[in-house]
Amino acid sequence: MKIMKVIFFIIAIAMAAAITITFTGDNNEETLMMTTETPYVKPLPKRVSRFLAEKIDNPRAADHCKKDDEICYILEGKNSTCCSNKCMDLSEDKHNCGACKNKCKFTSSCCGGECVNLAYDKRHCGSCGNKCMPGGYCIYGLCNYA
Repeated sequence: MKIMKVIFFIIAIAMAAAITITFTGDNNEETLMMTTETPYVKPLPKRVSRFLAEKIDNPRAADHCKKDDEICYILEGKNSTCCSNKCMDLSEDKHNCGACKNKCKFTSSCCGGECVNLAYDKRHCGSCGNKCMPGGYCIYGLCNYA
């Protein structure tokens, strides 16, 4: 019982010391805030400018291919094709899978230019190119699950 009182007393002293150290910091922040001057604020104009209402140009405007596949081949690589005036990788893009504007279904993904269901396809089980063993099954994206 005497040990419990000693431990309690040591904890109480440690807590008191921590609280004292926390509250007795330097007051430099208060003196700094009192000495700084408030910056001059320019009054707002009465008429609002339409500058911010303008449509912002596309920063990649130079990448627009304008139906020229050679530009996409040079900029993006061998699998790129010009779709809707943009360079698209037809082997991976879910909205342009294998051909322009060929969208995959919600649960499908684009692997090598074809829409596949990664949860049940033996050739692309869980991810593109992950093949299951011969005779195995792909269930929920795992080979030979269960």
